[in-house]
Amino acid sequence: MTSDVIGSKHAEAPLTLDQAPPKTLGALDQGAFWANLGVSLLGFSFALFLIDPLLDGDTLTLPAALLAALVGSLIGTAMVGLAAVPGAQTGRPAMVLLRGLFGARLSYVPTVLNIVQMIGWGAFELWVVAMGAQAIFGPSVPYAVWAVAAGALTTALTLYPLGAIRLLRRFVTVGVVVSVVWFAVVFLRDTPAQTGGSWHGFAPAVDFVIALSVSWVPVAADYARHSRSSRAAFAGVVGGYTIAQVACLAVGVYAVALAGHAAVGENQTTVFAPFVAAPLGALFFGILVLRETDQSFANVYSTAMSLQNLMPRVDRRVFSVAIGVLTTAVALVIDVHSYQAFLGIIGAVFVPMFGVLAVDYFLLGRGRTWDTSETAPSRLLMVVPWVLGFAAWWLLAAPAGVKWWDDRWAWVRDAVGFAKQPWMSAAVGSFLVAGLVTLAIGALARRTGRTAPGPRPHSVTRRTP
Repeated sequence: MTSDVIGSKHAEAPLTLDQAPPKTLGALDQGAFWANLGVSLLGFSFALFLIDPLLDGDTLTLPAALLAALVGSLIGTAMVGLAAVPGAQTGRPAMVLLRGLFGARLSYVPTVLNIVQMIGWGAFELWVVAMGAQAIFGPSVPYAVWAVAAGALTTALTLYPLGAIRLLRRFVTVGVVVSVVWFAVVFLRDTPAQTGGSWHGFAPAVDFVIALSVSWVPVAADYARHSRSSRAAFAGVVGGYTIAQVACLAVGVYAVALAGHAAVGENQTTVFAPFVAAPLGALFFGILVLRETDQSFANVYSTAMSLQNLMPRVDRRVFSVAIGVLTTAVALVIDVHSYQAFLGIIGAVFVPMFGVLAVDYFLLGRGRTWDTSETAPSRLLMVVPWVLGFAAWWLLAAPAGVKWWDDRWAWVRDAVGFAKQPWMSAAVGSFLVAGLVTLAIGALARRTGRTAPGPRPHSVTRRTP
């Protein structure tokens, strides 16, 4: 690989899509970055849904819960890792890659949806940081002060994204590892042994963990485009994120037990109390609160990358500052509890979309000449498996918590005579439906002699790993 492809050791991300991305991130950089994303403050409270995924009081046994965390993380991160590979091979951000899947104009639809969900998740993370800081320092410092401070730090990180990732690898990751290990030791000592339970909810628990992981599918290529190889990108995602998420959920099982299942169910931030109350808890929990800004950083930076699919020659720093300000403003005024349900609905868009992309790019071989130009022809046929996969998700999914939406899908199930079973996975099911339909479309195209719905005048050839 030539030096101009690899780039300077301290090179930064290009300002526009017209510039080639430097290939500076190795497997350790990628692994540390994704490991930090795998540890989330509210990830600890999510352990409640891991051990009682049906919320019916029939909890999983401890071995079942830990195995569900491992299996779900491996499946979910494998999807994220595969989504990262095209970014490493083409050097293109995630939403720009969708030009090759749907065509340039049609790619704007998922791009806009991704922008909406990234702003929402970014605001949600700023809320989490502010609530975590208040758990340590009390209400003497207003919520708004912490939210604005977190927003300012987030925006600063997005201006130098590759520098931020290198900073995470060198310094922050060590602090996170030490903090998680410390809390694991303290909680194991203070929490009674986990007994009882069953394996009844194992499949829904796995599905829940998959959903936690695949939320990163639509942003993976934004960082993998700077990877030195596709192997480094894939290994960094799967290795770093899987280890971190399993550890986070395992610690969360004990933290939820200490805080009380009912209390965490009513208010997820209640899970912060055992961390702060632990010996040296304020110090180590403070490290985790500060680290949470890498989550908001990833959301804001990926929003800027998505906007560049719409306006490719606008400086990403302009987008980053504007999105940082907007995300902070949203965090100050929005009801995050009601917005989470809306974000879940939008998130269901991206698993089946990745199923279409994975089959078309890897199995049907179009990745060899992936057209990501501004004139990429529309491929309306690829919308069909995407929509069918989206429908499969909601036929199989648990209620989203939005009554009118849940009622409509309940009506669809009744109309087609479909009864959802507890072992069925919405994430896996929607991925398989979208992928299999895409495979069928590809087989039909080969049989009729059509390789694509139109010419590909500006193709991007894959770089070798």
